[in-house]
Amino acid sequence: MNKKWFQIGMVSVFILSLALRFWGLERFNTLVFDEVYFAKFGNNYLTHTPFFNAHPPLSQYIIGIGIWIGSHIPFWHDTVNGLTGSMRSPWTYRWLNALTGSFIPLVVAAIAYQLSYRRSFALLAGLFTACDGIFLVESRYALSNIYIVIFGLLGHWFLLLALDNQNRRRSFWLVFAGITFGASVGTKWNGLWFLSGAYLTWIAAWVIDLIHSFPNPKLFFTSPSLKKAEVRSQEAEFRRQEAEINTYSPSSPSSPSSPSSQTPLQNLTQLNIFQMLFYLGIIPAFIYSIIWIPHLQLDKTYGFIAVHQQILKFHLHLGGNSPNVHPYCAAWYKWPLMTRPMAYYYQTAESITERLPVMGPPLPAGAGQVVYDVHAMGNPFLWWFGIAAMLFLVGMLLSQVVIHWVKEKRFSVPATLSVDTWIALYLVINYVANLLPWVEVTRCAFIYHYMCAVVFVFLAIAWFVDQCLRSYYQQLRALGVTITFIILVAFIFWMPIYLGLPLSPNGYKLRMWFNSWI
Repeated sequence: MNKKWFQIGMVSVFILSLALRFWGLERFNTLVFDEVYFAKFGNNYLTHTPFFNAHPPLSQYIIGIGIWIGSHIPFWHDTVNGLTGSMRSPWTYRWLNALTGSFIPLVVAAIAYQLSYRRSFALLAGLFTACDGIFLVESRYALSNIYIVIFGLLGHWFLLLALDNQNRRRSFWLVFAGITFGASVGTKWNGLWFLSGAYLTWIAAWVIDLIHSFPNPKLFFTSPSLKKAEVRSQEAEFRRQEAEINTYSPSSPSSPSSPSSQTPLQNLTQLNIFQMLFYLGIIPAFIYSIIWIPHLQLDKTYGFIAVHQQILKFHLHLGGNSPNVHPYCAAWYKWPLMTRPMAYYYQTAESITERLPVMGPPLPAGAGQVVYDVHAMGNPFLWWFGIAAMLFLVGMLLSQVVIHWVKEKRFSVPATLSVDTWIALYLVINYVANLLPWVEVTRCAFIYHYMCAVVFVFLAIAWFVDQCLRSYYQQLRALGVTITFIILVAFIFWMPIYLGLPLSPNGYKLRMWFNSWI
């Protein structure tokens, strides 16, 4: 894919994301789902009203800034309500989230490009992310989860850019990585898993390097001729891998220049423990701490330590993952297959011209001819194909170790890892880092907690489809086209329940494939 078509494709993805997030942003003149907390909290900062916040305050600051800017724009105030504590248009407390969420597909595409230097992989990653439902829903309302994701992803992108540079430029990008990782944790505590994924990838790179640093014991017990043959075999493998790396390296005609002939992940061992602790330890902790200053100045009930104790106490007392606690509680193992999405908004009306009530129950069963539903659920086929692609990557990594074990008669890893092996390692580690911590969480959790992990699923299916489309075999190219087509069609099919468009009762039931989705 040449640079021109790549740029056209990415601009199209961004315009699509922007249009879907801003279209009908004022459709529901009320507080949708957790807007009852976050929109109010954002407004409380503007009215200097003290309050207790069960999460770090960064996203509420941003929502408050959006409300302030939106209130000074002389249009988009056709509908107003006082549900935030002040008379506000729904547009004012939603627009900045919509704008921020529009950039997430671009950041995912940027990470894909830095991982591989392949424009086709980057474009597919951005497109698939733009075609997901839960990211679209979360971006259209004054909620906080998109900020965890975008700051965490920016942290990873800046880290990859740092690995792609040297000296001062590397330090520059590492500082920004530390800042954005700190901002992710400053939105919600589970933003910490993005940072842990970076550390685990770094540790994995060092472990692989240490394995390679040990001398091969077989060479000490073989004849000189066999020694020379094995050395020649290793040199040939190294040249083959080097040719593959240079195919995707920044020095190739299709990529920008770079001082390194390797992809960024292969430079991880150039970072020592002191750099990691400073740039991805001290800086994030410092950013997280200063984020709290405005909130603690407003609400002086608790100090820095005490407020964290209160937050922890709040979450520990939320109860377990049971419908008795909340009808949409869903344990972590229900997320990958999307067995329990949740409704953020549900109302029925007698006609599409009827004004929806700001508060109050829907019409009795059978009376409503029009259904308005905002469902926080992903694109089913994107998630299902994606988890299959993630399992494929796990199998690919395990097979390399097993094959090498069979050949060498001992545990080892290949002398040099291909670009795609590094990509697989990165995606699997970061997916696991953002999902497995929830195994030990006993409080009621929801499907939106999976957002930090599922972005790596989008990257996994984009990688798989890209491999198919670039394959020599026609059957694999057809498979890649088919998967892409199904994901796009599924996004269009379920779009009415992402955007809260009016549906007939039959149209609504047609999209609720399983009873657990309702």
